[in-house]
Amino acid sequence: MNVKEVAKLFDYNKSIPFNNKEVDVLSVGELLIDMIATEYSDSFESKTYNKFFGGAPANIAVNVSRLGGKSLIAATVGKDGLGQFLINQLKKEGLDTDLIQQSDYSTSMVMITKSKSTPIPIFYRDADYHLAYSDKLEEAIKKSRIVHFSCWPVSRMPARNTIEKIIETGRRNDCLVCFDPNYHHSIWPKDEDGISYVKSMISKVDIVKPSEVDAERLFGQDTHENQVAKFIELGAKLVIMTLGSEGAIVSNGRETIKFNTLATEIADTTGAGDAFWSGFYTAAVKGYTLKDALSLGFAVSAYKLKHVGALVNLPKLETIKELYKTQV
Repeated sequence: MNVKEVAKLFDYNKSIPFNNKEVDVLSVGELLIDMIATEYSDSFESKTYNKFFGGAPANIAVNVSRLGGKSLIAATVGKDGLGQFLINQLKKEGLDTDLIQQSDYSTSMVMITKSKSTPIPIFYRDADYHLAYSDKLEEAIKKSRIVHFSCWPVSRMPARNTIEKIIETGRRNDCLVCFDPNYHHSIWPKDEDGISYVKSMISKVDIVKPSEVDAERLFGQDTHENQVAKFIELGAKLVIMTLGSEGAIVSNGRETIKFNTLATEIADTTGAGDAFWSGFYTAAVKGYTLKDALSLGFAVSAYKLKHVGALVNLPKLETIKELYKTQV
């Protein structure tokens, strides 16, 4: 049974039998600067902001590598100092930068509040959505087990066309296609119905991981169980909905299960979702059962929550497992 057939089943007590490929995770989308406030506030009253390497796909690529997996990142930055800073950071992590395109547009940036709940962002976008499809990118897709992307690249042209081609290539080459439906109206053109487009993407992928805030933005207020059911109705094969301090609920269309949070200390929630994806992906390709891979994803997220910034100095996945062995 190939990955696509398994993706339709997602048995919690079985692992996903990935094909033997060179790359565990190809993460596609935004590579940008996170400017995070030094003081807790939801109104951007902090006078000081620190510069961090950012962008969810980039965070996932770095995290997977630190956890012991093999990852690639495809993204576009500007031909400027900030773009070079981001490329240099990837190189310091030992990651291949061949899929990082440079454009004449400025490197994108996000201003973010420091928060123990949900950070509030202000987006300054330019280079990130100019990601082009290329022969290099196509070869990377073919040799990857998992392809990951979020709402960022599909919210603007020409990156949207690139993602649509990536999905087609991924399906032809037995990739597990995963989508973070982190819809936010501010990243979409004012005259476009971004919600309808995001909903149209659900049936084209295998796994989605909305937060409860993402679900509310897409569907309005409802119970957690009903929100998850709406993603299943749209064609998702596996839905992982994170609920902050309440943990998460997961559905494969046949059974819905609850996960309690493993977080005991919260310094900053920025990048917690990226940490989950990273732990989940790394555990899945290492052969853990789906349920155990999900638990390890939440363990990695809990570890990250104890630190400020989207990226933290993660140990190997096996160390994380040992640290949370009484809870995982």
